[in-house]
Amino acid sequence: MHGDRRQRRVLIVDDSEDHVALVRHLLNGEGYSVEVARTGPEGLELIRSSEPSLVILDVMLPGLNGVQLLQMLREDASTRTVPVIVCSAKDYRPELKLAGELGAVDFITKPIIPEDFRRRIDKFFEDGKVVPHPRTEPNAKPLESSEVYTPRLVYPETYLRFWGTRGSLPVSGRPYVVHGGDTSCMELRVGDDLLVFDAGTGIRSLGVELLKHKPRRLHLFIGHTHWDHIQGFPFFTPAYIPNFEVHMYGAPGFGKDLRAIISGQQDRDYFPIQFEDMRAKFDVHVLDEKPIRIGDAEVSWHYVHHPGAAVGFRVRIHDKVIAYISDNEFAKGWLGNPGTLQSGHPVVVSSEALISFVRDVDVLVHEAQYTNEEYPTKIGWGHSSLSNACALAKLGNVKRWIVTHHDPAHTDEHLASKLLLTRQVLAEVGHKIEVVHAYDGFVDPQP
Repeated sequence: MHGDRRQRRVLIVDDSEDHVALVRHLLNGEGYSVEVARTGPEGLELIRSSEPSLVILDVMLPGLNGVQLLQMLREDASTRTVPVIVCSAKDYRPELKLAGELGAVDFITKPIIPEDFRRRIDKFFEDGKVVPHPRTEPNAKPLESSEVYTPRLVYPETYLRFWGTRGSLPVSGRPYVVHGGDTSCMELRVGDDLLVFDAGTGIRSLGVELLKHKPRRLHLFIGHTHWDHIQGFPFFTPAYIPNFEVHMYGAPGFGKDLRAIISGQQDRDYFPIQFEDMRAKFDVHVLDEKPIRIGDAEVSWHYVHHPGAAVGFRVRIHDKVIAYISDNEFAKGWLGNPGTLQSGHPVVVSSEALISFVRDVDVLVHEAQYTNEEYPTKIGWGHSSLSNACALAKLGNVKRWIVTHHDPAHTDEHLASKLLLTRQVLAEVGHKIEVVHAYDGFVDPQP
Protein backbone atom coordinates (compact mmCIF):
# COMPACT_ATOMS: atom_id res chain seq x y z
CA MET A 1 0.00 0.00 0.00
CA HIS A 2 2.74 2.45 0.94
CA GLY A 3 4.51 2.07 -2.39
CA ASP A 4 1.42 3.21 -4.32
CA ARG A 5 1.72 6.99 -4.78
CA ARG A 6 -2.08 7.28 -5.14
CA GLN A 7 -2.30 6.28 -1.46
CA ARG A 8 0.30 8.80 -0.31
CA ARG A 9 -2.14 11.19 1.34
CA VAL A 10 -0.43 13.36 3.95
CA LEU A 11 -2.16 15.57 6.49
CA ILE A 12 -0.08 18.42 7.96
CA VAL A 13 -1.39 19.64 11.31
CA ASP A 14 0.52 22.86 11.96
CA ASP A 15 -0.32 26.55 12.43
CA SER A 16 2.97 27.90 11.01
CA GLU A 17 2.33 29.38 7.56
CA ASP A 18 6.00 29.29 6.56
CA HIS A 19 6.55 25.71 7.71
CA VAL A 20 3.37 24.46 6.02
CA ALA A 21 4.32 26.18 2.76
CA LEU A 22 7.78 24.55 2.78
CA VAL A 23 6.48 21.05 3.59
CA ARG A 24 3.70 21.35 0.99
CA HIS A 25 6.29 22.36 -1.63
CA LEU A 26 8.57 19.43 -0.76
CA LEU A 27 5.80 16.83 -0.81
CA ASN A 28 3.81 18.09 -3.80
CA GLY A 29 6.98 17.94 -5.85
CA GLU A 30 7.21 14.22 -5.08
CA GLY A 31 3.62 13.49 -6.02
CA TYR A 32 2.13 13.36 -2.54
CA SER A 33 -1.43 14.50 -1.88
CA VAL A 34 -1.34 17.10 0.90
CA GLU A 35 -4.05 18.47 3.20
CA VAL A 36 -3.57 21.02 5.98
CA ALA A 37 -5.21 21.59 9.37
CA ARG A 38 -4.34 24.72 11.33
CA THR A 39 -5.57 23.70 14.78
CA GLY A 40 -5.67 20.56 16.90
CA PRO A 41 -9.47 20.13 16.76
CA GLU A 42 -9.48 20.67 12.97
CA GLY A 43 -6.73 18.08 12.60
CA LEU A 44 -8.59 15.52 14.71
CA GLU A 45 -11.74 15.97 12.62
CA LEU A 46 -9.85 15.52 9.31
CA ILE A 47 -8.02 12.44 10.58
CA ARG A 48 -11.31 10.80 11.53
CA SER A 49 -13.07 11.77 8.29
CA SER A 50 -10.38 11.38 5.59
CA GLU A 51 -8.12 8.64 7.03
CA PRO A 52 -4.76 10.05 5.79
CA SER A 53 -1.82 7.74 5.05
CA LEU A 54 0.43 9.83 7.31
CA VAL A 55 -0.03 12.72 9.75
CA ILE A 56 2.77 15.24 10.24
CA LEU A 57 1.93 16.77 13.61
CA ASP A 58 3.26 19.82 15.43
CA VAL A 59 3.30 19.87 19.25
CA MET A 60 2.43 23.54 19.82
CA LEU A 61 -1.06 23.92 18.37
CA PRO A 62 -4.01 26.15 19.27
CA GLY A 63 -7.09 24.55 20.75
CA LEU A 64 -5.58 21.12 21.30
CA ASN A 65 -1.83 20.55 21.47
CA GLY A 66 -0.07 17.83 19.52
CA VAL A 67 0.51 15.52 22.48
CA GLN A 68 -3.16 15.71 23.48
CA LEU A 69 -4.23 15.03 19.91
CA LEU A 70 -1.89 12.04 19.61
CA GLN A 71 -3.20 10.64 22.88
CA MET A 72 -6.82 10.94 21.64
CA LEU A 73 -5.90 9.13 18.41
CA ARG A 74 -4.43 6.22 20.36
CA GLU A 75 -7.44 5.95 22.64
CA ASP A 76 -9.86 5.72 19.67
CA ALA A 77 -9.99 2.28 17.99
CA SER A 78 -10.77 3.83 14.59
CA THR A 79 -7.61 6.02 14.60
CA ARG A 80 -5.26 3.95 16.75
CA THR A 81 -3.13 2.77 13.82
CA VAL A 82 -2.87 6.07 11.92
CA PRO A 83 0.88 6.71 11.43
CA VAL A 84 2.04 10.00 12.96
CA ILE A 85 5.36 11.80 12.60
CA VAL A 86 5.81 14.53 15.18
CA CYS A 87 7.56 17.57 13.67
CA SER A 88 8.27 20.29 16.23
CA ALA A 89 10.83 22.74 17.55
CA LYS A 90 9.84 21.55 21.01
CA ASP A 91 12.25 18.59 21.05
CA TYR A 92 12.89 18.36 24.77
CA ARG A 93 13.13 15.05 26.59
CA PRO A 94 9.53 15.03 27.97
CA GLU A 95 8.06 15.64 24.50
CA LEU A 96 10.30 12.99 22.89
CA LYS A 97 9.40 10.44 25.55
CA LEU A 98 5.67 11.09 25.29
CA ALA A 99 5.73 10.91 21.50
CA GLY A 100 7.50 7.56 21.70
CA GLU A 101 5.13 6.15 24.29
CA LEU A 102 2.17 7.20 22.15
CA GLY A 103 3.54 5.41 19.09
CA ALA A 104 4.80 8.23 16.87
CA VAL A 105 6.80 6.71 14.01
CA ASP A 106 9.40 9.48 14.01
CA PHE A 107 10.29 12.82 15.55
CA ILE A 108 11.66 15.48 13.20
CA THR A 109 13.06 18.65 14.72
CA LYS A 110 12.25 22.09 13.33
CA PRO A 111 13.65 23.92 11.50
CA ILE A 112 13.65 21.05 9.04
CA ILE A 113 16.48 20.30 6.64
CA PRO A 114 14.63 19.84 3.31
CA GLU A 115 16.65 16.92 1.92
CA ASP A 116 16.65 15.06 5.22
CA PHE A 117 12.93 15.67 5.70
CA ARG A 118 12.02 14.41 2.23
CA ARG A 119 14.26 11.35 2.66
CA ARG A 120 12.60 10.39 5.93
CA ILE A 121 9.09 10.77 4.54
CA ASP A 122 10.01 8.69 1.45
CA LYS A 123 11.61 6.01 3.63
CA PHE A 124 8.46 5.66 5.69
CA PHE A 125 6.30 5.10 2.61
CA GLU A 126 8.82 2.79 0.92
CA ASP A 127 9.47 0.55 3.93
CA GLY A 128 5.94 0.55 5.26
CA LYS A 129 7.31 0.03 8.72
CA VAL A 130 6.15 1.58 11.97
CA VAL A 131 8.96 2.17 14.45
CA PRO A 132 7.16 2.27 17.81
CA HIS A 133 9.69 4.42 19.66
CA PRO A 134 11.49 7.38 18.09
CA ARG A 135 14.71 8.70 19.53
CA THR A 136 14.45 9.73 23.18
CA GLU A 137 17.51 11.94 23.37
CA PRO A 138 16.88 15.65 22.77
CA ASN A 139 18.61 17.39 19.89
CA ALA A 140 21.16 19.22 22.05
CA LYS A 141 23.58 20.06 19.26
CA PRO A 142 23.92 23.73 18.31
CA LEU A 143 22.73 24.84 14.90
CA GLU A 144 25.42 25.37 12.34
CA SER A 145 27.18 28.72 12.73
CA SER A 146 30.48 30.15 11.66
CA GLU A 147 31.34 31.09 15.23
CA VAL A 148 29.91 31.11 18.74
CA TYR A 149 28.29 34.49 19.41
CA THR A 150 29.09 35.52 22.99
CA PRO A 151 28.08 39.14 23.61
CA ARG A 152 29.68 40.93 26.54
CA LEU A 153 28.40 43.98 28.32
CA VAL A 154 30.28 47.08 27.19
CA TYR A 155 29.60 50.29 29.06
CA PRO A 156 29.51 53.54 27.11
CA GLU A 157 32.12 56.25 27.55
CA THR A 158 29.91 58.02 30.07
CA TYR A 159 27.66 56.30 32.61
CA LEU A 160 26.42 56.49 36.19
CA ARG A 161 26.64 53.67 38.71
CA PHE A 162 25.09 53.80 42.15
CA TRP A 163 26.93 52.00 44.93
CA GLY A 164 24.78 53.29 47.81
CA THR A 165 21.30 54.84 47.69
CA ARG A 166 20.11 55.02 51.31
CA GLY A 167 19.98 58.12 53.45
CA SER A 168 20.68 58.56 57.17
CA LEU A 169 22.01 55.09 57.99
CA PRO A 170 22.54 51.74 56.28
CA VAL A 171 19.92 49.01 56.55
CA SER A 172 19.79 45.29 55.80
CA GLY A 173 17.35 42.42 55.72
CA ARG A 174 14.74 40.86 53.47
CA PRO A 175 12.59 44.03 53.07
CA TYR A 176 15.53 45.85 51.45
CA VAL A 177 17.01 43.32 49.00
CA VAL A 178 15.80 45.12 45.85
CA HIS A 179 16.93 48.68 46.57
CA GLY A 180 19.78 47.71 48.89
CA GLY A 181 20.88 49.26 52.14
CA ASP A 182 24.21 51.06 51.59
CA THR A 183 24.41 54.80 52.11
CA SER A 184 25.25 57.42 49.48
CA CYS A 185 27.88 56.81 46.84
CA MET A 186 27.61 57.41 43.09
CA GLU A 187 30.21 56.80 40.40
CA LEU A 188 30.39 58.83 37.19
CA ARG A 189 32.67 57.52 34.47
CA VAL A 190 33.74 59.96 31.79
CA GLY A 191 36.07 58.10 29.46
CA ASP A 192 39.16 57.26 31.51
CA ASP A 193 38.21 59.66 34.31
CA LEU A 194 36.45 58.48 37.46
CA LEU A 195 34.35 60.90 39.49
CA VAL A 196 32.82 59.69 42.76
CA PHE A 197 30.13 61.55 44.67
CA ASP A 198 29.92 60.90 48.43
CA ALA A 199 31.62 58.22 50.52
CA GLY A 200 28.79 56.47 52.35
CA THR A 201 28.98 52.72 52.96
CA GLY A 202 28.49 52.10 49.25
CA ILE A 203 32.06 53.23 48.57
CA ARG A 204 33.33 49.98 50.11
CA SER A 205 31.87 47.99 47.18
CA LEU A 206 33.29 50.51 44.72
CA GLY A 207 36.71 49.92 46.29
CA VAL A 208 36.37 46.15 45.85
CA GLU A 209 35.62 46.70 42.16
CA LEU A 210 38.58 49.06 41.69
CA LEU A 211 40.96 46.48 43.17
CA LYS A 212 40.28 44.26 40.14
CA HIS A 213 42.19 46.77 38.01
CA LYS A 214 45.50 48.59 38.23
CA PRO A 215 45.82 51.56 40.64
CA ARG A 216 44.40 54.78 39.31
CA ARG A 217 43.43 58.35 40.10
CA LEU A 218 39.93 59.19 41.22
CA HIS A 219 38.11 62.38 42.15
CA LEU A 220 35.88 62.21 45.25
CA PHE A 221 33.28 64.97 45.74
CA ILE A 222 31.72 65.19 49.21
CA GLY A 223 28.28 66.80 49.23
CA HIS A 224 28.48 67.28 53.00
CA THR A 225 30.10 65.55 55.91
CA HIS A 226 27.14 63.99 57.73
CA TRP A 227 27.85 60.36 58.65
CA ASP A 228 25.87 58.76 55.84
CA HIS A 229 28.08 60.57 53.30
CA ILE A 230 31.51 59.80 54.73
CA GLN A 231 31.13 56.71 56.96
CA GLY A 232 32.29 54.29 54.26
CA PHE A 233 35.61 56.01 53.61
CA PRO A 234 37.61 54.14 56.31
CA PHE A 235 36.58 50.90 54.52
CA PHE A 236 37.62 52.11 51.05
CA THR A 237 40.49 49.68 50.44
CA PRO A 238 42.21 51.59 47.58
CA ALA A 239 42.95 54.36 50.11
CA TYR A 240 45.42 52.01 51.80
CA ILE A 241 47.25 51.01 48.61
CA PRO A 242 50.22 52.95 47.17
CA ASN A 243 49.84 54.23 43.60
CA PHE A 244 46.15 54.95 44.07
CA GLU A 245 45.55 58.68 44.01
CA VAL A 246 42.53 60.33 45.63
CA HIS A 247 41.57 63.95 45.02
CA MET A 248 38.90 64.92 47.53
CA TYR A 249 36.70 68.01 47.11
CA GLY A 250 34.44 69.73 49.63
CA ALA A 251 32.77 73.06 50.24
CA PRO A 252 34.15 75.68 52.57
CA GLY A 253 33.09 74.40 55.97
CA PHE A 254 31.13 76.10 58.68
CA GLY A 255 33.40 74.44 61.24
CA LYS A 256 36.27 71.99 60.73
CA ASP A 257 37.89 71.67 57.33
CA LEU A 258 37.30 68.57 55.19
CA ARG A 259 40.62 66.86 55.95
CA ALA A 260 40.08 67.25 59.69
CA ILE A 261 36.61 65.77 59.50
CA ILE A 262 37.63 62.79 57.34
CA SER A 263 40.64 61.99 59.53
CA GLY A 264 38.65 62.67 62.71
CA GLN A 265 36.28 59.76 62.15
CA GLN A 266 39.37 57.51 62.22
CA ASP A 267 40.49 58.77 65.60
CA ARG A 268 41.91 55.97 67.77
CA ASP A 269 38.84 56.08 69.98
CA TYR A 270 36.59 55.31 67.00
CA PHE A 271 38.59 53.20 64.55
CA PRO A 272 41.62 50.88 64.69
CA ILE A 273 43.41 52.35 61.66
CA GLN A 274 44.21 56.05 61.41
CA PHE A 275 44.02 58.34 58.41
CA GLU A 276 47.79 58.73 58.35
CA ASP A 277 48.09 54.96 57.84
CA MET A 278 46.49 55.24 54.43
CA ARG A 279 49.15 54.86 51.76
CA ALA A 280 47.37 56.27 48.72
CA LYS A 281 48.27 59.77 47.63
CA PHE A 282 45.75 62.32 48.94
CA ASP A 283 44.97 65.85 47.93
CA VAL A 284 42.14 67.72 49.60
CA HIS A 285 40.66 70.63 47.63
CA VAL A 286 38.36 73.34 48.90
CA LEU A 287 35.76 74.24 46.31
CA ASP A 288 35.82 77.81 45.05
CA GLU A 289 33.79 79.72 42.49
CA LYS A 290 35.69 78.32 39.52
CA PRO A 291 34.42 75.12 37.88
CA ILE A 292 36.76 72.14 38.13
CA ARG A 293 37.98 70.62 34.85
CA ILE A 294 38.58 66.86 34.87
CA GLY A 295 39.18 65.61 31.35
CA ASP A 296 35.96 66.20 29.40
CA ALA A 297 33.97 66.97 32.56
CA GLU A 298 33.37 70.38 34.09
CA VAL A 299 32.10 70.32 37.69
CA SER A 300 30.42 73.25 39.40
CA TRP A 301 28.63 73.39 42.75
CA HIS A 302 25.91 75.19 44.67
CA TYR A 303 24.77 75.30 48.28
CA VAL A 304 21.56 73.40 48.98
CA HIS A 305 18.90 73.51 51.70
CA HIS A 306 20.34 71.09 54.25
CA PRO A 307 21.93 71.65 57.67
CA GLY A 308 25.64 72.43 57.54
CA ALA A 309 27.93 73.08 54.59
CA ALA A 310 25.89 71.00 52.13
CA VAL A 311 26.25 71.36 48.36
CA GLY A 312 25.03 69.84 45.14
CA PHE A 313 27.07 69.31 41.99
CA ARG A 314 26.47 70.00 38.32
CA VAL A 315 28.60 68.16 35.76
CA ARG A 316 28.76 69.23 32.12
CA ILE A 317 30.11 66.67 29.67
CA HIS A 318 30.13 68.14 26.17
CA ASP A 319 26.42 68.79 25.49
CA LYS A 320 25.10 66.74 28.44
CA VAL A 321 24.51 67.97 31.99
CA ILE A 322 24.06 65.87 35.14
CA ALA A 323 23.13 67.30 38.53
CA TYR A 324 23.71 65.40 41.78
CA ILE A 325 21.87 66.73 44.85
CA SER A 326 21.38 63.99 47.39
CA ASP A 327 20.11 66.06 50.36
CA ASN A 328 17.92 69.10 49.77
CA GLU A 329 14.76 70.38 51.43
CA PHE A 330 13.08 72.16 48.57
CA ALA A 331 10.11 74.43 49.47
CA LYS A 332 10.78 74.00 53.18
CA GLY A 333 7.55 73.73 55.16
CA TRP A 334 5.24 73.69 52.11
CA LEU A 335 2.39 71.20 52.57
CA GLY A 336 0.13 72.38 49.75
CA ASN A 337 -0.44 71.34 46.15
CA PRO A 338 2.91 71.38 44.27
CA GLY A 339 1.15 72.58 41.14
CA THR A 340 0.63 75.99 42.76
CA LEU A 341 4.38 76.57 43.22
CA GLN A 342 5.45 78.90 40.43
CA SER A 343 8.34 81.25 39.85
CA GLY A 344 7.85 84.27 42.11
CA HIS A 345 5.86 82.34 44.71
CA PRO A 346 7.08 83.35 48.20
CA VAL A 347 8.05 79.75 48.99
CA VAL A 348 10.03 79.47 45.75
CA VAL A 349 11.87 82.80 45.85
CA SER A 350 14.59 81.60 48.22
CA SER A 351 15.33 78.71 45.87
CA GLU A 352 15.47 80.58 42.55
CA ALA A 353 19.27 80.24 42.34
CA LEU A 354 19.06 76.51 42.99
CA ILE A 355 16.31 76.15 40.36
CA SER A 356 18.59 77.87 37.86
CA PHE A 357 21.38 75.50 38.90
CA VAL A 358 19.33 72.44 37.84
CA ARG A 359 17.51 74.10 34.94
CA ASP A 360 17.31 71.94 31.79
CA VAL A 361 19.68 69.27 33.11
CA ASP A 362 19.55 66.00 31.22
CA VAL A 363 19.61 63.97 34.44
CA LEU A 364 18.81 65.12 37.97
CA VAL A 365 19.88 62.81 40.80
CA HIS A 366 17.84 64.11 43.73
CA GLU A 367 16.08 62.84 46.81
CA ALA A 368 12.38 62.65 47.67
CA GLN A 369 12.96 61.15 51.08
CA TYR A 370 9.66 61.73 52.82
CA THR A 371 6.12 60.93 51.84
CA ASN A 372 3.66 63.78 52.19
CA GLU A 373 2.21 62.06 55.26
CA GLU A 374 5.66 61.92 56.92
CA TYR A 375 6.86 65.41 56.01
CA PRO A 376 4.84 67.53 58.51
CA THR A 377 6.82 66.00 61.40
CA LYS A 378 10.14 66.23 59.51
CA ILE A 379 10.12 69.91 58.49
CA GLY A 380 13.58 71.37 58.96
CA TRP A 381 15.38 68.05 58.79
CA GLY A 382 16.82 68.94 55.39
CA HIS A 383 14.90 66.58 53.10
CA SER A 384 12.14 67.08 50.54
CA SER A 385 8.66 65.67 50.48
CA LEU A 386 7.73 63.64 47.41
CA SER A 387 5.48 66.33 45.96
CA ASN A 388 7.87 69.24 46.68
CA ALA A 389 10.66 67.36 44.88
CA CYS A 390 8.29 66.95 41.92
CA ALA A 391 7.78 70.72 41.94
CA LEU A 392 11.55 71.27 41.74
CA ALA A 393 11.78 68.92 38.76
CA LYS A 394 9.06 70.89 36.98
CA LEU A 395 10.36 74.36 37.84
CA GLY A 396 13.84 73.36 36.68
CA ASN A 397 12.47 71.73 33.51
CA VAL A 398 14.46 68.61 34.36
CA LYS A 399 14.50 66.04 31.54
CA ARG A 400 15.05 62.86 33.58
CA TRP A 401 15.04 62.24 37.31
CA ILE A 402 16.76 59.49 39.29
CA VAL A 403 15.52 59.38 42.88
CA THR A 404 18.09 58.46 45.52
CA HIS A 405 18.73 58.81 49.28
CA HIS A 406 15.82 56.54 50.24
CA ASP A 407 14.64 56.70 53.83
CA PRO A 408 15.92 53.73 55.88
CA ALA A 409 12.37 53.00 57.03
CA HIS A 410 11.09 52.58 53.47
CA THR A 411 10.99 48.95 52.36
CA ASP A 412 11.13 47.74 48.77
CA GLU A 413 7.36 47.36 48.72
CA HIS A 414 6.89 50.88 50.04
CA LEU A 415 9.34 52.36 47.52
CA ALA A 416 7.64 50.56 44.63
CA SER A 417 4.30 52.24 45.41
CA LYS A 418 6.09 55.52 46.16
CA LEU A 419 7.61 55.55 42.66
CA LEU A 420 4.18 55.05 41.09
CA LEU A 421 2.89 57.98 43.17
CA THR A 422 5.84 60.14 42.08
CA ARG A 423 4.99 59.52 38.43
CA GLN A 424 1.36 60.33 39.12
CA VAL A 425 2.20 63.63 40.82
CA LEU A 426 4.56 64.64 38.00
CA ALA A 427 1.75 64.02 35.51
CA GLU A 428 -0.68 66.05 37.63
CA VAL A 429 1.68 69.06 37.72
CA GLY A 430 2.16 68.85 33.95
CA HIS A 431 5.75 67.56 33.88
CA LYS A 432 5.46 63.93 32.83
CA ILE A 433 9.11 62.92 32.56
CA GLU A 434 10.95 59.65 33.01
CA VAL A 435 11.62 59.02 36.70
CA VAL A 436 13.21 55.93 38.25
CA HIS A 437 14.45 54.87 41.66
CA ALA A 438 18.16 54.30 42.05
CA TYR A 439 19.19 51.12 43.84
CA ASP A 440 22.54 49.71 44.93
CA GLY A 441 24.26 48.53 41.75
CA PHE A 442 21.99 50.46 39.37
CA VAL A 443 23.77 51.54 36.18
CA ASP A 444 22.39 54.33 34.04
CA PRO A 445 24.08 54.14 30.62
CA GLN A 446 22.40 57.19 29.14
CA PRO A 447 23.18 60.23 31.24
